[in-house]
Amino acid sequence: MSEQVSEVAPGPGPTRVVRFGAAALLVELADLAHVRRADDALRAARRHDELLALVEDQVPAAESVLVRVRPGTDLRAVAARVRAVLADASRADDAPDEGRVPGSAASDGPASAGVAPPGALVVLPVTYDGPDLAEVAELTGRTVEDVVARHTAVTYTVAFGGFMPGFAYLVGLDPVLHVPRRATPRERVPAGAVAVADRFAAVYPAATPGGWRLLGTCATVLFDVHRDEPALLTPGTPVRFEAR
Repeated sequence: MSEQVSEVAPGPGPTRVVRFGAAALLVELADLAHVRRADDALRAARRHDELLALVEDQVPAAESVLVRVRPGTDLRAVAARVRAVLADASRADDAPDEGRVPGSAASDGPASAGVAPPGALVVLPVTYDGPDLAEVAELTGRTVEDVVARHTAVTYTVAFGGFMPGFAYLVGLDPVLHVPRRATPRERVPAGAVAVADRFAAVYPAATPGGWRLLGTCATVLFDVHRDEPALLTPGTPVRFEAR
């Protein structure tokens, strides 16, 4: 059972920071927008904060960020530092001209190994031959050509991973293309299926049951255990789709 180790008032920061096992904290936030800001702020702070350099991994989700630390780390101290970093980031949002980096009040200790900034742009070629493409056009009152144009017109960002290894939830989808999941999920969605559901876009990295609307097919391998970083699309990575 998780133990609450810190709490802040509702608002731009986390609603709760709770102990999550012996060597992790769960930062619970109001919504995905707050998750993205918190995830960015903590990753930035980890590069120059001695205490947060003890964080080994952080995993964003729809309404939380899991912060995993080295065994034996004082979780209460880390929780307090997390709260301070997010409060500082909130103040920076309110005063953008100050030019402060989230967490910059921390010590000038060495950068944390393994903390990388968001990756380079990933361009995914797509053949728009999905079985739901015409239905999405009908649901949105657009032509198939317009659906494809809108799907390829924006740069997405990986918000978080989930569901299966390599599956990335992409935000930035044109609001016109916000369509509900299928009423009846398919028993098998093929690997490489390019899909949309609600406000998210995604590509299925492997064959699996699924209920998203399928727009096309992408041949890019999204998850490979033999790569140094098995998942091609990690949180913060910018992504574009390109019609073939």
